[in-house]
Amino acid sequence: MRMVIVLFSALVLIVPSFTAADTLPRELSDDAFWRLVSDFSEEGGSFRFEYMSNEQLFQYVIPRLKENRKPGGVYLGVGPEQNFTYIAALQPKMAFIFDIRRQNMIEHLIYKAVFEMSFDRADFLSRLFSRKAPAGVTEKTTPRALFQAFRGSAADPEMYRRNLQAIKDRLMKDHKFRLTAEDQSSIDYIYRIFFEAGSAFSYTGAYGGFGGSTYADLMTATDENGQARSYLASEENFQIVKELHRKNLIVPVVGDFAGPKALRSVGRYVKDHGAAVAAFYTSNVEQYLFQQGDDWSQFLASVATFPLDASSTFIRSSHFAYGEASQRQLNRSRFIQLLSPMAEVTKAFNAGRLRSYEDLIQMSK
Repeated sequence: MRMVIVLFSALVLIVPSFTAADTLPRELSDDAFWRLVSDFSEEGGSFRFEYMSNEQLFQYVIPRLKENRKPGGVYLGVGPEQNFTYIAALQPKMAFIFDIRRQNMIEHLIYKAVFEMSFDRADFLSRLFSRKAPAGVTEKTTPRALFQAFRGSAADPEMYRRNLQAIKDRLMKDHKFRLTAEDQSSIDYIYRIFFEAGSAFSYTGAYGGFGGSTYADLMTATDENGQARSYLASEENFQIVKELHRKNLIVPVVGDFAGPKALRSVGRYVKDHGAAVAAFYTSNVEQYLFQQGDDWSQFLASVATFPLDASSTFIRSSHFAYGEASQRQLNRSRFIQLLSPMAEVTKAFNAGRLRSYEDLIQMSK
């Protein structure tokens, strides 16, 4: 009996730390934010750069993501702005956005500055694309009506120059982020693309225009039931993302999914703060990892160190899937969004049962 009691006591002592009280920060100082960006980042790499998503059905999984889930935890993602829609839906306490391209981190800093300086959705679009905000737009305006209203506003070169300087001032004077000369050149380059995006407020139907689809296409898309869920679908969604930016709680990190530092550093941070990963949006990056030697196993080995719970979920994009419902969606789009429990994936990986990208997709619905 004495031995059983000792063993039980020992087991209590080794309960993972993320079951402890959540100590995630409610707000980060500018210095703490920049330390996370700098300390967790790896050397930048290259990948075909896209400033926008081309995943038309990315909202379809949101109703399932929200089922039986309370706000909280830490959101992880990759790439540009589509992360904001998932953040608005899941309402995490904190978010980290990875990308191998340093330019993606710079793009997120541009977004950060624009979110912080904007009062509402119309002001946000005005600052992002340097177009005068149309009259008559209110917090009740639908996303489609919002973008229709902006179609009559031409790009304004003087507004562009003022906005560009305001973004730099916000980042370097107000926040005092230590951006290099190359970073500042990237701000010029990226923000110019937004200014010149003449098709941003038009509709292409599918896969043309700005970044594969127009900005209007993506922000006015809906879930499968026709409900608009983008971060500009409502004033509430916009303010959720804006507030996290204001508190320095959306942290962009330069990192390779197969790298030794970025993912593991974030995982350690989440665990040290007694929290769990709520979701990890990987887009279609995993497909490329399986084409690059053992990069996929390096990635999953890092994920296996994350603090997870029963609701931790992978969100991934794929050009193929299994099941009739998935096939119907693929008939409408080049990519389908799929979900799979992170704990099940890491368990299969640790057991040696996950060896190919097809295996991964078979675990996704």
